[in-house]
Amino acid sequence: MQDPVVGHEAADATDSSVGGVPTSGQAAPGGTAQPDGATDGGETAAPDGAQTIAGEARAAESAASASAAPQANGDGAGDPELERVRAELAERTADLQRVSAEFTNFRRRTERERESTVAGAKAAVAGELLTVLDDVERAQNHGDLTGPFKVVADRLTETLQRAGLEPFGAEGDAFDPSVHEAVAHETSSEVSGPTVTTVMRRGYRFGDRVLRAAMVGVTDSDGSAPTVPTEPADAGTTS
Repeated sequence: MQDPVVGHEAADATDSSVGGVPTSGQAAPGGTAQPDGATDGGETAAPDGAQTIAGEARAAESAASASAAPQANGDGAGDPELERVRAELAERTADLQRVSAEFTNFRRRTERERESTVAGAKAAVAGELLTVLDDVERAQNHGDLTGPFKVVADRLTETLQRAGLEPFGAEGDAFDPSVHEAVAHETSSEVSGPTVTTVMRRGYRFGDRVLRAAMVGVTDSDGSAPTVPTEPADAGTTS
């Protein structure tokens, strides 16, 4: 025969639940899911996306710790891969510096050669016109350089001088065998050394190049140049 008291309590416990789900005042049995998605321990289950992000974060943290470890032990010393990369970087840097220096030297050499070629071409053209300038100068000395011919001659001379042609050789210049061609020689007491006294043909230079030496007559001292007399020093007056 069942105890009336125990049966009454069991009945009350059964009646207080609806469909086997405890009411708000009762605790859920172990392992029973709550309506708000919590387990019987009161913890909320994390969604699958959050678990994936958390896993990626942990993996990134592990990778960062692994990469920071060699730096903390001496800036990656002893890492063969890092040493190889550093050696390759140093080699490529040296190659780049060498190629850059070679290109700079090549550019400078090319520029010098270009300037020399241009100057040589100008000098060659000017050299071919020296005989024309001689004719112009002779016509001017004879008074025949007049009218339109004078205008053309002046323009030709100015153009060549602007390009770099420079005449030299004038009476009174000191004789220089590197730019003067002596075709006559005489002595005089009026000069103290070899001096150009006659210019038979003007010389020309183009920049640093002597296109043609000047044909001149030279007068040298005969050794009897007058000396300047010196006055005796004043010895003072006697009483």
